[in-house]
Amino acid sequence: MNEVSTTTAVGDKVPQSPWHRRIQVDQLRRGFPLIFLVILIAIFTIMSPRFLSLDNLSTVLEQGMVLLVAALGMTFIIMAGSIDISVGAIVAVSALVAALTADTLGIWAIIPAIAAGAVCGLINGLLLAVGKVPSFIATMGTMVVYRGLVLYFTRGAPVSIDDNGFLWTYSDYSWGIPHSVMIGLALAVLAWCIINYTVFGREVRAIGGGERVSILTGIAVTRVKIMMFVLLGTLAGMAGLLQGARTMAATSQLGLGLELDVIAAVVVGGTPLTGGLGSIINTMLGVLIITLLSSGMNMAGVDPYLQNIIKGAVLICAVFVTIDRKKIGIIK
Repeated sequence: MNEVSTTTAVGDKVPQSPWHRRIQVDQLRRGFPLIFLVILIAIFTIMSPRFLSLDNLSTVLEQGMVLLVAALGMTFIIMAGSIDISVGAIVAVSALVAALTADTLGIWAIIPAIAAGAVCGLINGLLLAVGKVPSFIATMGTMVVYRGLVLYFTRGAPVSIDDNGFLWTYSDYSWGIPHSVMIGLALAVLAWCIINYTVFGREVRAIGGGERVSILTGIAVTRVKIMMFVLLGTLAGMAGLLQGARTMAATSQLGLGLELDVIAAVVVGGTPLTGGLGSIINTMLGVLIITLLSSGMNMAGVDPYLQNIIKGAVLICAVFVTIDRKKIGIIK
């Protein structure tokens, strides 16, 4: 009798406590970017043997630098629980300023281009922090304004960059590494240091975790919000420089739709839209996922009109996995 009871007891499944289930969900959230990346590589490698070739991987790295630089800034915004959908328009404004000044300033066109991005970010930050306009509404309005400025000055025609030395030229190499990749990785290291080793990084994370608590602890929330939008604008300005150096022109359509890829890269990388958490390493993984997704679909011959649908589905899947529903309270 005792043996049967023991066997039954051993064979029974002990129900998991909510605490254990919570740990498993958190582990899934943290491991989601890496798991998804491995699955993605496996699928596209089967569909196209050339997918893992060195030439394709080098091309993917170069193509992903504009997205990476913009996504670094967006990580701070989403980590604080806000959003900025004007990033693509800011990239276009900065590229236009670079194109207009490159012939006279050469490589020094980097200064007015980045300054233009920083000013755009400052306007967004003031609307949010001082004007108390929700970030989605504020940046949706400025997106239209910034894109309108680009259309007004270009009249729909491309503005070419004739200086061949502009930003070393996008495809030049040093020690076998493209200049664009060197710039992107250097900025990623800088952003990683800011998040992990500065008071500003800790304050951004605290605001995303709970803005009211942050105010009570003495954090200057208004200042931090303005600073993080200026940071995004500055990095978007650098992304505009890279994009301008890549195409050697600024067009009215430059950066159009980039905001979807930027937000998707950050969210797919595991930074929840609810804020409070964020990692530059995960954002880099997210950028790699989005870039490989685009490259793989092109190599597999996926219909271009279908690609946006797939990207949107990936973003929904990432939000579904990474969002912390207990933190929101009521889903509206």
